[in-house]
Formats: sequence, C-alpha cells, structure tokens
Amino acid sequence: MSLENIRIVLVEPSHPGNIGAAARAMKTMGIGRLALVRPERFPDPQAEWRAAGAGDVIERCRVFDDLETAIGDCVWVVGTSARQRRIPWPVGDVREAAAEVVQQAETGPVAVLFGRETSGLTNDELQRCNMHLQIPASRDYPSLNLAMAVQVVTYEIFRQAAAPKPRPRAWDKAPATAAAVEALLTHLERSLVETGFLDPENPGQTLTRLRRLFTRIQLDETEVGMLRGILTQFKKHNPSRDKPG
Repeated sequence: MSLENIRIVLVEPSHPGNIGAAARAMKTMGIGRLALVRPERFPDPQAEWRAAGAGDVIERCRVFDDLETAIGDCVWVVGTSARQRRIPWPVGDVREAAAEVVQQAETGPVAVLFGRETSGLTNDELQRCNMHLQIPASRDYPSLNLAMAVQVVTYEIFRQAAAPKPRPRAWDKAPATAAAVEALLTHLERSLVETGFLDPENPGQTLTRLRRLFTRIQLDETEVGMLRGILTQFKKHNPSRDKPG
C-alpha cells in the first residue's frame, strides 16, 4: 500500500537535531509526511544536517500552531504514551498499533503523535487520540530518544504495510475526521451544560469518558451530522434554563 496517508506529528520538539533525525528515520521506512506543532527551532541548519539524505522530508514538513489543526483532517489518530492513564484508553503495543495505522490509512489520513522530549504528550493531547501506542522496553531504563521512538514505530508500520492484507473494511460512509468529532464534542458539552446535566464548574470525568466513547467507536461523517442534528433539535424543544423568566 502507499504510505502517503500516514503522517508523523512531533509536538513541541525542543531540538532541531531531533527533527532531522526523525525525518531520516521516516525516510528509511518510506514515510515522507512530517508535521511539527510549535517547534522551538525550525527551520534550522541542524535539522537539515541531521536529516542527511532525507532533506526532501524536511522540505515537505508542515508547521502548525496547534495540534487541533495538525490532525483536523485525520480519520484516525494514535498517540505514543509511556504509561497507563487514570481513565483507561484503547492501547496497543507498537506492532498492534502499527497494524491499525496501516488499516485505517486505507480510508483516509492517519496521524501518529510523538510528544516532547522531556515530558511526552499531555493528557489533553492523548484524549484527542483514538488509540494509544506503547513501545515495550526494559523496566530498568524504558526511555527512548525521540528519533529512536520514531524509528521503531515507522519500522513496524513499514513491516505491516508489506504484509499480506486482510479484506478491507466495508462501510457506506467515510470516517469522520478528528475536526468533525471535536466539533461534535464541543456541541455536546454545550448541550449538556444548557440542560443542567453537566456542571461546568465541576464536570468530573464525564467529558473525558464521553470523548473516549466517541473516539473508540469511530463515527462516520453521516453519524456525526445526525448526532449534531439531534442536539440542535433538543435545543429547539428545550430552551436554555438561563432564559429570562
């Protein structure tokens, strides 16, 4: 299969050398789409030098001001995470996640997110993912350099892409993009506050669990439109409680 639908996203990388090394790791595995979210230094000669023969990946690299825009058109998003979270999320080791990435890339753009060199991805960023990816490593020293992590993940993606393919999933509508799901969740949060179901001052884990639900089931574009239509009708028939009496 073509790997053009697969995008590697580095969130706030602090050193341009790591950007170049990541680009080189991608190039060796046939992946050419790199995106950066608020890099500390880019463009930078060190990125070009460390990229070696992957200068074309650096030249095509896109820079974004926020993660939402960087993944907005994607139908599947995977976030790398070194630890379990308080609220469990769908998670796979690097081989399982790579297989899912390859399969989802048959239907549209897919992003694999890598976090900051020192702290990784935040909880909020990981909650924008359909799945979390973990790289098995020694308990004594499980820390991987950013470029090393990119190399391991892109290698597994390359292997999975070259393996015999199962029958593709048949569906009547295209999967919803991350931007469409995010708009639905914003609409839903507003509706829950308006009906009094959700206290905006003390929401607890309600929104996190709803986000997990909608990212896990992978809505299609028609389902998102239908759900937003239902919320709009609820608004029409149940005016805001804040309306003057």
